[in-house]
Amino acid sequence: MQTVEPIRDKLLIQAMKDELKRESDRNYFLFVMGINTGLRISDLLPLQVRDVRGQTHIVLKEKKTNKAKRFLINFELRQQIDHYTIHMADEDYLFSSYKTGLPIQRVQAYKVLNKAARRVGITNFGTHSMRKTFGFWHYTINKNVALLQDIFNHASPDITLRYIGINQDIVDQSLASFSL
Repeated sequence: MQTVEPIRDKLLIQAMKDELKRESDRNYFLFVMGINTGLRISDLLPLQVRDVRGQTHIVLKEKKTNKAKRFLINFELRQQIDHYTIHMADEDYLFSSYKTGLPIQRVQAYKVLNKAARRVGITNFGTHSMRKTFGFWHYTINKNVALLQDIFNHASPDITLRYIGINQDIVDQSLASFSL
């Protein structure tokens, strides 16, 4: 199984957005929601317009953990939601298949995101990279592993740091100039 990584470069995040926007609003918005909420793909795909339109929080039960999750929709994300859903009905799925109207499958989400990632030069990318990207940047900005651990429902700070790739970055940095 391939280990996926967060996107650590904001220019690459913007390149992904640009690439996906050229392709479709749905795929662009999936990426934007993923990197701004840190929700797992299994929790993003079944969301309906009513779950986010006019809401201050996304409230759901996580598929993997079966735990309740309440996530604030910040002002910028709320604007993105309003723009994306303006012509959609409340019962529409946010990320619906163009053929069936049902939510796209995880495999389809992987294909469109991975294809865009390859085109902009990102390797080791999968749907989980969105969650890891959220975590990496949340930690980079806030430096609060306990808070991120709580957001991710992880059992320990070590798991959270390893998950977002911070441990490996720290190890690599410590070894870069180490010489005897």
